[in-house]
Order: sequence, then C-alpha cells, then structure tokens
Amino acid sequence: MIRLLMCMAHRRVRRAGAAMMLLCLLQALPAGAQPVFDAAHVGQPGSGNHAELFMPAAAAPVPALVVLHGCDGVGPHYRGWAKALQGWGYAALVIDSFRTRGQVNVCNHGRDVPPQDRAQDALRAAAYLRSLPAVRADRIGVIGFSHGGWSALYAALEDALPASRSRAFDAAVAFYPACDQPTARLVTDTLILIGDADDWTPWRRCQRWRDTVQSDVHSARIKVYPGARHGFDSTMDLHRYAGHLVGRNGAAAQDAEILTRAFLAERLSAR
Repeated sequence: MIRLLMCMAHRRVRRAGAAMMLLCLLQALPAGAQPVFDAAHVGQPGSGNHAELFMPAAAAPVPALVVLHGCDGVGPHYRGWAKALQGWGYAALVIDSFRTRGQVNVCNHGRDVPPQDRAQDALRAAAYLRSLPAVRADRIGVIGFSHGGWSALYAALEDALPASRSRAFDAAVAFYPACDQPTARLVTDTLILIGDADDWTPWRRCQRWRDTVQSDVHSARIKVYPGARHGFDSTMDLHRYAGHLVGRNGAAAQDAEILTRAFLAERLSAR
C-alpha cells in the first residue's frame, strides 16, 4: 500500500503517468496476485516476446485490439490475424498467456490456464495500450480464438473489471469459444462466430450464453455457420487434432472476416 501511495504522486504526468500508474498498481498487488502480462516484455512482431505489438501505418492515435491465442499457444495463425487487423488500421497486441505460466499447450485441458485469468491478462494489456500516445484510449477491443475466445467472453463481463482495475473493452469478438454460463452482466458489445459442426466447443452452449447473459445496453450476437468445424478460419484443410476434427471452411472464414471487420469498425473506428 505504501508503494501505491508513493506512486500515486506521479499522477500529474499524463501519458507517461498512465504507464507509471499501471506499474504502481501491479507493484501494490500481493505477490500471489501478480498478473502475468508485463509491459516490460512487449516486443516487435515475431520477436517471441511475451507480447508482440503490431502497429498500423495509419496516423496516430489509432484504435487497438488485444489478440488472445488458442489452446495451442501463440503461432502463425494468430500473428496472421494481428497482421490483418494492422492492415485494417488497428494496433494489435498479441499476448502469450501460456509460456509465462509454464505452459505450452492446454488443448483438452483448458482449465490448466483458466479463462478468468486470461481475461485479466487481456484487461491489463488494454491498460498498457491506453498508456501509449499512439493508441486511442477510448477505442480498445479484444479478439480471441478457441481458448482465447472463451477468455474474451469472460473479459466482456462486469465481474472481470474490479480485479484488473481496468475499464471495459469497447468490443469483443470470440471465434469458436467455449461458452460457460455467464457469471455477471455484459459490459461490452460481443460477437460470437462458431460452426454448427464444431465437435470441440458446441455452438448451442454459446447460443444459451447469448440468450441468458444480462445487459442493459450492450449487445450479444452470434453467427452459426452450417457445416463449419472448429478452427474454420484456419489455412489448413480438415484434419484431426487432439481428437477433434478441425480445419478451414472457406465460406465461413470469408463471412466471419467480413462480419468481424464491420463489427469492429462500427465500435472502434467511428469518430
């Protein structure tokens, strides 16, 4: 607490002060509650750092997204999405929630890294993005895939905010997520994209999530793609992975990209 009070004296510094305050809040937490996301380990695209920041060529400040990888960890697929977002004019921060916890792959045992913990990673990553002069602090979203989509849904709920001391995301997109029963009110407009042939994360659970989550003003949308499997936006053909049939469905991938771009533009790019 003493550290926190001492650090709060730096609040008179604006943008630099935002980063200072983030560091102070992290230092004030008990050792066991330290978040895994660490702004000191943000690197360039492909650097292999705990987080990789893709910045667009557009004039600053720009909207931004936190990118949450699937159960297989950071890889080309998620960097590919970050590059696409970069091309759309967004800053994209890909964060690694596994190696920092001593994990590499949690497929079929996803609760080894609980989605609630990754939601905290995402919210703290958003706080870091808000400290950057090149990023619009009022236009930050989250996009996740599979395990990362599951985590994005938790990050879109009200009960995720107090622990991270962060404001809510401005948009959330979840590709083929696992969908638990919602634990709190929705505080972020959310889009779920999933296939009806997914044998890993059943779409009906996500439909129930959409139908039961409580919200006063925020929307929860779901698009279910006929015949699409888990990982339908992959560049790989259908194949077995971890006991499940996964792989690309071209029609679903194309439509999902169009919907995602429009959804984000409406919530993050509007002036």
